[in-house]
Amino acid sequence: MTTTPAETSTIEDLRPAIEAAGQAHVLSFVGELSSAEVEAFQAQLVSIDWASLPGVIERYRGAATAETTGDLEPAVVCCPCGTPGDVAVDASEARAAGLELIRSGKVAALTVAGGQGTRLGFDGPKGTLPIGPASCRTLFEVFADQLSAASAWAGRPIPWLLMTSPQNHGQTLRFFEERHWLGLDREQVRFFTQGVMPSFCPESGRLLLSNKGTLATNPDGHGGVVRALVGSGELEWLERRGVEHLSYFQVDNPLVPPVDPVFLGAHIGAGGAPSSGQFSSKMVAKADASEKVGVFARRNGQTSVVEYSDLPADVARSTDEHGRLRFEAGSIAIHAASVAFLRSIDEAGESALPFHRAFKKVPHVDLASGERIEPSEPNAVKLERFVFDAIPVADEPMVMRVAREREFAPTKNATGVDSVESAKKLQHDRAAAWLTERGQACPDGCTLELSGEAAWADCAELEYTPRTTPEAGSSAVL
Repeated sequence: MTTTPAETSTIEDLRPAIEAAGQAHVLSFVGELSSAEVEAFQAQLVSIDWASLPGVIERYRGAATAETTGDLEPAVVCCPCGTPGDVAVDASEARAAGLELIRSGKVAALTVAGGQGTRLGFDGPKGTLPIGPASCRTLFEVFADQLSAASAWAGRPIPWLLMTSPQNHGQTLRFFEERHWLGLDREQVRFFTQGVMPSFCPESGRLLLSNKGTLATNPDGHGGVVRALVGSGELEWLERRGVEHLSYFQVDNPLVPPVDPVFLGAHIGAGGAPSSGQFSSKMVAKADASEKVGVFARRNGQTSVVEYSDLPADVARSTDEHGRLRFEAGSIAIHAASVAFLRSIDEAGESALPFHRAFKKVPHVDLASGERIEPSEPNAVKLERFVFDAIPVADEPMVMRVAREREFAPTKNATGVDSVESAKKLQHDRAAAWLTERGQACPDGCTLELSGEAAWADCAELEYTPRTTPEAGSSAVL
């Protein structure tokens, strides 16, 4: 929904388009704004695609409704570890193919990093949260260290693209600058900003003002990454470099491997994986039927993600002949996508990645009085896109099983489930298991963490000697 008109457009230049869109009311208070406020408002107005706005509003007016589940079947899942009922994948063949992709410069990492750490009790971009149990490395540093090790192995820098938000872009950029790009090559790290969508009244279709010189907006969802990649020029930059595939993950999971050779190889169909190489996803077995994660399923014959809130309770609890949940394939927001496929998704527009509608309470300015209203009931439509809506559009999308304890440590809360403390424990547990697998004891009372080199060596099956031998009661980065 964002666009990039000429930067010199003034509010008066934009007025005809705004009026033609039926939104002249947003300019009601322009005469009361300071020059700085006018400049900021102008920059926001320029980013809106006024020509297409009326059609979008007409399609999504009204109260939100739940997605229909349709005819549901469990998704086809492949697995490199021999889980009964899954399609077998030869891990060695997949890993070799993935390593060749990485070595030849055909892979880049993409992190969705637009969130703030507010819910975690942290003031700053979520990626700057200290998360290492032994090192206090930030989330960004955990990923950077692995990319640094993988780049050194490949003999070339692996590009790392980060999608920020308007809210945290400046802070994120300063963090990287102050920490000298976390040891990576400056040109290796690329930033682009997520788009936003204006909120509007479902009855009138009018956009809301959060103050007299600002539209009420919300981030356009992780599905906005496709449009943002194109609009920023980063997708073209990738194409010029010969990058063919993106390894996509969200910033709040310190266990995710930024570039996983087995997954990337399976993504392009190596090792017998049922994949076209357009769009692939990782899954973990749900902890229980009530876990609040979307699930991969075949809906009306097409692989897709069904939100947990849209899955009927009896369906969520149903089990198969192995005693597992029939719909156990939990989505953990780790994907691989071809650059060519993302280009086609952008060109298809809303037919490929539709908006999802939510009915929310949005504070706004009363047009008659100019006073700010804090609504007690939902009063506005918010729109966002989901990246996993690309799955049913892809030819033969793949879903691959991975071990929860090795790859999934969501960091969404300050304490309790899926929290900072649980993510730190999961990192320690993974490092302890890694040590045990190599015949070394895990001393009592120690706190362990894998270094970026160790994590990459584990993924790539490379020889690696731990940096240190942990002692009882100590903290160690292996």
